Amino acid sequence: MNRSTLRGKPRPAAALLAAAITVTAFCAADAVARSYPFGPRTRAVNDLGNQYVPFHAHLWDLLHGRADGGLLVNWQSGFGSSFLPDLGTYLSSPFALLVALFPRDEIDLAVYVITVLKTACAGAAMAWLLLRLRPGRWWAAGLLGSAYALCGWSLADASYNPMWLDGLVALPLLCLVGEWALCGRRRLLGVLIVALAWIANFYTAYMATLGAGLFLLLRLWLSGLPRRRALAAAGRATATVALGVGLAAPLVTVVYFGTKHAYPGRVTHFAPVATEDVLARLLPTTYGFGSPALFVGTTALLLALALPFHRAAPVRVRAGWSLLVVAVALSMQWTPTHLAWHAFATPNGSPYRQTFVLCALLVIAAWHTLSYGVPARRALAAATALLALAAAAASRSGLVHSYTWPVLLLAVTGALGGLLLLRHTEAVRPAAPTARPGTGEGSEAAGSASAAAEDAAGTGSASAAGEGPAGTGSSPVVGTAVAAGGGGPGGRRRGVLVGLAVVLLVGVQVGEAAATSAAATRLRLDHLDDYAPWGDRQRSQSEAVSEADGWPAHRTDPGREQTVGNDPMVVGGQGAQYYSSLTADVLSRTLTALGDGWTSRGRNLQSLDNAVTDAIFSVGARVHSPPDQHQRWNPRDSTPVTVSRQDVPPLVTVRPAPAPGARTGVSAFGPSPYRNQELLLGTRVYTVPALTVRTADGEQPERAADDRASTVIEVPRTEGSDAKRPRGKAAAAPRPSIAAQCPAGSEVYLWAPHFSGTARLTDTPAPPPTGRFTSDAAKIAAMQRLGTAPASGRVRIELSPTRTGTVPDGAVGCLDTARLRTAVQRLEETGADEVTVSDGTVRAQLPAGSTGTAVLAAPRIAGWRCAADGAETKPAATYYGLVAVPLDGSATSVTCTFHPPGLRLGAAVGGASLLTLVLLGTLTAVRRRRSAHHPALRTAGTTATRPRERTTSAL
Repeated sequence: MNRSTLRGKPRPAAALLAAAITVTAFCAADAVARSYPFGPRTRAVNDLGNQYVPFHAHLWDLLHGRADGGLLVNWQSGFGSSFLPDLGTYLSSPFALLVALFPRDEIDLAVYVITVLKTACAGAAMAWLLLRLRPGRWWAAGLLGSAYALCGWSLADASYNPMWLDGLVALPLLCLVGEWALCGRRRLLGVLIVALAWIANFYTAYMATLGAGLFLLLRLWLSGLPRRRALAAAGRATATVALGVGLAAPLVTVVYFGTKHAYPGRVTHFAPVATEDVLARLLPTTYGFGSPALFVGTTALLLALALPFHRAAPVRVRAGWSLLVVAVALSMQWTPTHLAWHAFATPNGSPYRQTFVLCALLVIAAWHTLSYGVPARRALAAATALLALAAAAASRSGLVHSYTWPVLLLAVTGALGGLLLLRHTEAVRPAAPTARPGTGEGSEAAGSASAAAEDAAGTGSASAAGEGPAGTGSSPVVGTAVAAGGGGPGGRRRGVLVGLAVVLLVGVQVGEAAATSAAATRLRLDHLDDYAPWGDRQRSQSEAVSEADGWPAHRTDPGREQTVGNDPMVVGGQGAQYYSSLTADVLSRTLTALGDGWTSRGRNLQSLDNAVTDAIFSVGARVHSPPDQHQRWNPRDSTPVTVSRQDVPPLVTVRPAPAPGARTGVSAFGPSPYRNQELLLGTRVYTVPALTVRTADGEQPERAADDRASTVIEVPRTEGSDAKRPRGKAAAAPRPSIAAQCPAGSEVYLWAPHFSGTARLTDTPAPPPTGRFTSDAAKIAAMQRLGTAPASGRVRIELSPTRTGTVPDGAVGCLDTARLRTAVQRLEETGADEVTVSDGTVRAQLPAGSTGTAVLAAPRIAGWRCAADGAETKPAATYYGLVAVPLDGSATSVTCTFHPPGLRLGAAVGGASLLTLVLLGTLTAVRRRRSAHHPALRTAGTTATRPRERTTSAL
């Protein structure tokens, strides 16, 4: 790109440079960390592997017509879950559509590329905004734009929560919308940007909107506009946001109501982190899950710290931006403002999700410093002293590592060297006429009209608020913008010095950002759960599911031994497994009552490998896989993937009508999952025997102190010290046990939701399976099948606990498989003759004369409406947590349709916003047409403006 092109189009050049630096540093960091796709280490940690990759895989299936379900219902997860709220939460970003361009088995690569593109676009958008705010060097805007994109929040938090990156992109765009509102231009485009931001990810868009609002308020104060014009600009901005959010309402309201019907999960309370931890996160290569990742690069940080001491900048500019940065930083540590930032609910997980707003303000403050000329040595010395004080305070934090200091020293040296070189080039160039420094309080503003002309020119050399051309404080910028490669030896020498400064500053930015990202990638693996990318395991499971799939005649469950929290969306099938922030309350409570297990405090439901629940939910095929070998705690197992099949009733069955006044909701379930399963099945099939529980010493254990009727199981104590035992030698000691009497030949199940360890039957002729249980404060274990009762009926279960837990009374269930087969045959005879499923519509043909209740084997989540034959649809009834339709004997078919709560309200709000936007657009067009036909009116209403000062862009 030649210099003439750069002078004419500095904003595109700056945006491209910011994107290039961002991509280079991001990918270099993963190469250094040997992380996917540049090394063997997985990057699919926590929710990235459990949620985002599986949801993008499901989107791929939708876009290619291979998914079971559509935009309304996801039939693959949770036995039928509402998909539109999940779409609005995880997949509504325009970038998500790019998954369609990748092969299905490269879904991890697709998500990685989307993550990199989002981050690069955030840097480009910030670079564009910076040149919109103040004139200056295009490459400096690109450098600071990449500093924003590569901030600590982006690298440490959002890189594995890619939906948050839409907020990182949205913030500078929303600030641009505020700039346009300030000068009364591009109203339609502003509304569309707001709408797109809120559609892409409403959660971070909410935070970005708050940040952009603070940005605009400061810009209004600095502009010096008359009160009436300032209020008009604020009104335009408010109307733009209102219309934009209104256009996004069809999706936003669906997500909002989805959260209202979601399982509550954990209620957390905000506790601010220590000041030394906050200061530590300003430094490179620091990492901490619960602290604000404020790193923006040493160059940007030094420039932001130098702003209060930069005498070339107007006093109001120095005070305004510095005070805003401090105020936002303090608001992150105060509970009321913390709640305001997070939509008045402390999130589960990281409590500083608004950190990217403060990072953006630091970068904008740094740009204001540089745009008024490189700070003098005293200002840089003061900034360096402040950084040294912050580093000294941060040295007491446990988040600072030994390698932080050499990286910081190199970054400070390179940043100061580059800035001093730039300062030297300004000192040796011919002096340009300047105004008195330190004055020009109104320099941030003079005029919106000049900004309009500047926008039309597209050069990016002036400000929306007229910071440069009309104000006295803008003259230093003109001097710094002189082309560095001017004629003569002096010009060439300055060009070499500027080039060296650029290399230093860009090198520092790339180096410390890559080091920070690589450190975060490595440290995340030490304390977050991680998952393998698509490989042989998923390929084998997917092939097995595809061969056994018979939907909707029956479901195919991908298996109990899960790889991630959303296996059905990754490998196919239709199971209970489902993990979302919007997991329905009724689904979680129903499956928990039936003996299912979960993690993430009830929002990550697992597959339940049980013959009775398979019959209830029409699971006719089940995949059996060895434990995931990627997880180090799983036993080593190389057995192949297999599929078991069983006869099950159809998706829609007919049950006897409940007694008048009888409870049929989830609240009707009792404490025993065996009896709850029988309640849904309609037949007694279990024997629940009395238990004899013994400790490893053969004694009767203690009873649990809580309100659960259960017995405490402790880890057996072994003789001698663990330290004296040879490595690899297990202590030969007895273990706790459970004894019970079951009917001979019955299947033995153990339900111990708060037990951790393994359980296995003893004294059986064939080697029984080993049940593995995991529970803690955020997990409960699922019911497990342990094998077949011997001919004597005496069952002994040996327990190997890994931590202290409990076993409830009635933990053992003995299943009579003959009774179960009889119950299944009866349900098949009276069930639907034919069932068709299309996205959110289920139709079933019933035998003539069916009476009682038609039950759809899907959770009764909010939004289901049903009708028998052609009758008027009504909200579906509930049959112990499932969708139900009363029958009077005359109906031969039932139809159930699903519409997510909030969709109609959102459509109404969106329609009203669209109508308002059309009317305003029409009114504006009419006024323009009248003005064109009456030039005298247009001339009379036009105020004279100063010609825009011409500036040039320097290399």
